[in-house]
This record gives sequence, structure tokens and C-alpha cells, in this order.
Amino acid sequence: MLIEHESGAATNYITRTKALKKLQLPLKDFRRLCILKGIYPHEPLHKKKVNKGTTENRVYYYVKDINFLASEPIINKFRDYKIFLRRLTTAKAKREEDRVKRLYERRPEYQLDTIIFLRRLTTAKAKREEDRVKRLYERRPEYQLDTIVKERYPTFASALRDLDDALCLCFAFAILPHTKIVKASLVAACRRLTAEFNNFIIESHSLTKVFISIKGIYYEAHVMGERLTWIVAHERGVGHVTEVDFSVMATFAEFYSAMLSFVNYRLYQSIGLFYPPQIAYSSSNQKVQSSVDDEEEQEKVYSLARPLAKRPDADNEPMPDIGIAEGEQSELAEGIRDEARRKKLFLNCRFWINREAPKDMLAIIVRSCGGTVSWDNCPGLPYSEDDKRITHHVIDRPLNGNVNINRVYIQPQWVVDSFNMRRRLPIEKYLPGVALPPHLSPFTVDTPGQYVPEERIEQLKELGHDVGALLGEKQPEKKKKKKVVEKSETSGMSVDVGKTHKENKQKKLNEEGHDLKMREMMIAKRYRRVYHKIKRGKKKQAREVNTLKMKRAKLAAESVE
Repeated sequence: MLIEHESGAATNYITRTKALKKLQLPLKDFRRLCILKGIYPHEPLHKKKVNKGTTENRVYYYVKDINFLASEPIINKFRDYKIFLRRLTTAKAKREEDRVKRLYERRPEYQLDTIIFLRRLTTAKAKREEDRVKRLYERRPEYQLDTIVKERYPTFASALRDLDDALCLCFAFAILPHTKIVKASLVAACRRLTAEFNNFIIESHSLTKVFISIKGIYYEAHVMGERLTWIVAHERGVGHVTEVDFSVMATFAEFYSAMLSFVNYRLYQSIGLFYPPQIAYSSSNQKVQSSVDDEEEQEKVYSLARPLAKRPDADNEPMPDIGIAEGEQSELAEGIRDEARRKKLFLNCRFWINREAPKDMLAIIVRSCGGTVSWDNCPGLPYSEDDKRITHHVIDRPLNGNVNINRVYIQPQWVVDSFNMRRRLPIEKYLPGVALPPHLSPFTVDTPGQYVPEERIEQLKELGHDVGALLGEKQPEKKKKKKVVEKSETSGMSVDVGKTHKENKQKKLNEEGHDLKMREMMIAKRYRRVYHKIKRGKKKQAREVNTLKMKRAKLAAESVE
């Protein structure tokens, strides 16, 4: 006999309070453990069954997930550390100096939480106990997340599929000021890892799309068959943010930085680059210096302006298998042609970037397309502003009197639009001080029925695409050849003059509407809700398109006036 609330869905879930009691952990350590292990709360379908007849709001987890956490070795470290603190407090209360010293020597390694360590360190500094501060630094806890990363991502493809969130968070932490929660070491690690990933994108020519928006700069790249999309904030000063719980975000960034280090190593190995990255020098003796030992060399890697050195055996390595399925030969051929166009887009072009232009974005795009970049105070300056070989000068402010007639002056949007169009656009619309054309997103998919800007229509026409479907034009029907009927003379037949009948359009519309209603009535009840939902979506889309068209017409009328 089944007992109510003790079978079925009620046994699949457990509340957070019960989970804390089962694991014997405080809430803070439980949250951090769940983030590192990838365990998240779940909402049960039937709350009353799970919550014994009540609908009180509670946080639920799967019982199998909590059982999975119960066997995690990190929990034993938590418990050992609690025992250590309890014994240490007892020894200090009894003033047993020898026992306190022995306890510190046998201190368990606490591999995740450093808050207690920092608290002890602050106390020692306040009391000016130099020896104790030195010992605390020597026994500082270290983060060991390698096993958890391998456990959550058993294959490299699974890590690539989850790389979007890691990139977005690491790029965000790379520009944050360090605080009590956001440690300087974490910010430095995120900056190093993101610079390494940007260098890989440049060297592998994997970048496919770029879009500048108010929120930031969106990038898309194809890496080993996976499509990666991430956002990078604009270059500006970031103050102290108080609206975000950085304690949770820092735990995510800590785990993602560990994962990104594994991914970067594998990506560098796949294209034959040294890891950690090293700058390539084109000197007589092919000098290659390490970017780790020298801080100046590390800044050259961060600048993205210098090429990286490759291993001597790089040419002998096989290409990574991306798993091409049958029927994708045409897409593969188009991808190869697109990559060839990207590699040669800015070939033999030398860019000088003014200090107000976004340097990282332009360096990634230009160098991915075969060009070279430089700017003032660039680490390891490739060439100066007076170099006569410079072909393009990127400037984002009105020109002053000093103009070099041997180079082209353009705004940064020209580089992005040319990259998205896969050809060098005319520079007349992108000269300094000129009102720029609309910056269209390459991430949108043009489908019939949606609003498509006129500029996008012109671009598609220039590329040779058929825009009839986007404009709503009906394709002319092919006239069928009528069979020639031989005339036969018949006697006794005559033809009278008839009357022409005009087609009543309103009557025809009424008949079509009546037929549509009749067909709707024949829809089965289980499909009727889905049908009405689709119909409402189409009406909403039509209203949005009309609103955008009216706004454009209004702006056009105001510009004429």
C-alpha cells in the first residue's frame, strides 16, 4: 500500500534545508559547492505532492544530486577545517602555546575557501606579528579545480559547447576593479586567459561576425565545428558595482577561468602554437622569447598587435576532426570560400589606430584578415605613425590640419562593416566627421514577413541575392503552352455577342474569409490552441513591422524638412 507524500514525485525532491542538514554544511559552502559541481535547484511540477499538501515557496533539489554531492571529497575538507578551528580555539583559551603551534603545523589544506585565511592574516597584520604573517602566507590555501573540470566536461567538445558563458564572464571580470570579493589574482587570470583566447582567434582566422551595440561588442567564431558567441564590454572605466552579488559571480568566474585554461591549451596545441604564448620575432637568428618570464613580453601578448611563434613540428600535425556529416559538402565548400575571403580581406594593409578608437576590436578584425595594426604606446611598437607604408588611418574624431595624402582616413565602423560584408566598402560614407550609415547586425536572419531595412535590401542586391521574397513580391507564374486545336468547320453553328462580367473583389474577400473560418472550425480541439497562438504571433509580428515602417517614414519626413 502506497503512503501519501512518501512515494512518486515526493521522493524525487529534497528541500535545501534538509540538504544542508544531510551534508552538514553552512549555506555559503553549500552554494559554492553546487556552483563548482554544476548542481542547480529544480521546480517540481506538483508542489503539493512534494511539499506534503502545502504550496509554500521553497527551494528544491533532486535527491540524486544531493547524494552525488555527499560523496564529494571536498566536503571532508570542510569538516576537517571545522575540527581544526574548534581545537585551535580550545588551545588558545587554555593558553597552550605548544599545542597551538602543533595545530598550525598540522593544519588541513582547505582548497576552496580562503575567507578564514584572510581573516587570520588581517589579525596578524594588525598585531604586527611578522612571523605569523609569513607562516600564513606559506600555508595559503590553493585552488584545485582540475578534477571538477574533468568531471563536468569529459570531452573537449562538451567544453566547447559550454564556452559561451565562460567567455562572457571572463571578459567581464577582466575589466573589473579588484575588491574584497573580486580578488586581484582572479582579475589578472581572466585578463590573461581572454588575451590568450583572442590571440587564438587571430592566428586561426576563426572570427566570422562582429557587431557593435550599446551593451558591448558581439563576436562570433567557428572553432572546431562549434559556433561560439560572446560579448565584450566597451573600453571605459568601471566603478564599484553594488547591485550584483559578486560572491556568487566570483565563484562562477573561478571555475570558468580554470576551464578556459584547459581549453586554451588544447586550442593552441591544435594549430601548433606554443602555450603559454610566445611572441615571434622575424630577426636573422629567428629569436623567440618567452612571454611568461618577462613582463614586457607579456604586455606584447596582451596588446594583440604581434604574431605568435609556432612550434617547429606544427606543420606535421593533423587537422582536428570536426565530424562532417553527409549532405554538408556544399556548406563546407561555402565555408572554405568564406574563410579564404576573410584571410585576404586586409592583406598587405597597414592600419594606424588613433587613441580614441577601440584597439582590441580593430586588432582582432584586421589581423584575422591578414593586415597589421599599430598605435601610439603599443607594447613592442611594430611601426610608428610616420611610417610611409601605412595605408589606413582609423580615427573617431574630426580631422585636424595634419593630413597625409598617401593614406586613407576612415572611421572604425568601416572596418567592421567591411568584415561583415567580406569586401572593402567604399570609404566615402565612412570619412571622419561624416554621418555614418546604419550599422546592421550580421546576427539577424532575413525572413519574409519581418522588417528588413532598405540598406539591408541594397546590400543583398549588391551581393546578388534574390530579394523578391523579402519585399513580398509574388513570383510571376509561368505561362503554360496551350495545345493547338485544329479548327474544324461545322455547319449550322452560330456565335452570339455575350456580356462581360466584372469580378467583385469584396465578394471574393468575403468568400475567402468564410472559407477560412470554416477550415478553422474543422481543426481538432487539441491543435486549436496551438493554431491560435501561431495566429497571434503573426499578428504581433505584422504590427511590429508596421510600427517600424511608420517610424522610418517619420524620420525620413523630418530629414527632408
